[in-house]
Amino acid sequence: MSTDATPTWLSQEAYDRLKAELDALIANRPVIAAEINARREEGDLRENGGYHAAREEQGKAEARIRYLQELLRNAQVGDAPASDSVAPGMVVTIYFDDDPDDSETFLLGSREIAQTTSMTVYSPESALGKAILGARSGQTVTYTAPNGKDIKVTVVSFEPFTG
Repeated sequence: MSTDATPTWLSQEAYDRLKAELDALIANRPVIAAEINARREEGDLRENGGYHAAREEQGKAEARIRYLQELLRNAQVGDAPASDSVAPGMVVTIYFDDDPDDSETFLLGSREIAQTTSMTVYSPESALGKAILGARSGQTVTYTAPNGKDIKVTVVSFEPFTG
């Protein structure tokens, strides 16, 4: 992530959960380092599976730490702002133009929020998310599904997520 990234909206609950995960990962750094040192002392590193596994675990933990630090640094925390068009942090209802009886309601937001709500969450970076960003009620937009098919949807309503 770059420092000029678009801010991610997070509920207070999601922010607190991610901050706790970050704190736990940082607190666990000495444990992983000690494991690497213990495995290093076992001898030949080329054939030391325990050493390589510990190094891989360290790499994954450090990547997650960097991701969480950047996400939390750029997060907008609290209730989603009111808007006159679809924006991240909104509960959106759409219907598919090829079947107007097939509507779907979901939260447009970070996948990190998905763990704090039972509602389906779509990322603003997803094909559907990009298509509906900035749309207003009644507006029809088209996006390309992963299978290459163009799909038309109409925004029925949207409101700030309060969950």
